[in-house]
Amino acid sequence: MESGMWEIVIAATLGSLLGSLPTAYLVGRAHGVDIRKHGSGNVGMTNAWRVLGWKAGVAVGAVDILKGYVAAAWISRLAAAGGMNPVYAGILTGAAAILGHVFTPWLGFRGGKGVATGAGVLLGLMPIPVAVCAAVFAVAFLSTRTVSVGSLSAAAALPLSVFLLDRLTGLEYHPALLWLSVALALFVFWTHRANIRRLLRGEELSFREKRKMGQKLSREPNGHRTR
Repeated sequence: MESGMWEIVIAATLGSLLGSLPTAYLVGRAHGVDIRKHGSGNVGMTNAWRVLGWKAGVAVGAVDILKGYVAAAWISRLAAAGGMNPVYAGILTGAAAILGHVFTPWLGFRGGKGVATGAGVLLGLMPIPVAVCAAVFAVAFLSTRTVSVGSLSAAAALPLSVFLLDRLTGLEYHPALLWLSVALALFVFWTHRANIRRLLRGEELSFREKRKMGQKLSREPNGHRTR
């Protein structure tokens, strides 16, 4: 294998390993909780917030975003040094981080839903569309108090914002970034397929309702909280 190809392979591997760090699980363990057995059971920021409190949730979200950003903005430089186009290098290492997060080998290939890590990847590649999606998420979440609605709304807004910013402003985005935004939007919808089914049935709980449920489930049989 040529030296340049080795650098690309190593970059993708490092991105995947970084993404696979199960932040919510580790933070939960630090609180004496296996987060997979509480709340929704998901190993992500939202469930960490519900079960462990907002401080833990913010910490998990920040680290998960950072994982994606470092993979797309920094580890990608190794692949670029191997001769890969910098845009494609960022996409490669960013996608590797997202897949590592969602299918972490440390937890039986069952991780988070990839929203925070995906946001970090996009922040490293195209920050302005991320700002647009963050605003969309905030409006949707504050209107419904349902995280899944905010996540799905932001995902849907991503490719649209990239397309419109490219066509209507002086910003120029590589066509690969538009296709990446489409792929990530579809991926987020796929990882939220259970939420979508509950939304269609009118059974999706609001953030406040889920947090109360998570706190109730986080109590041990002796009545003491694990956090």
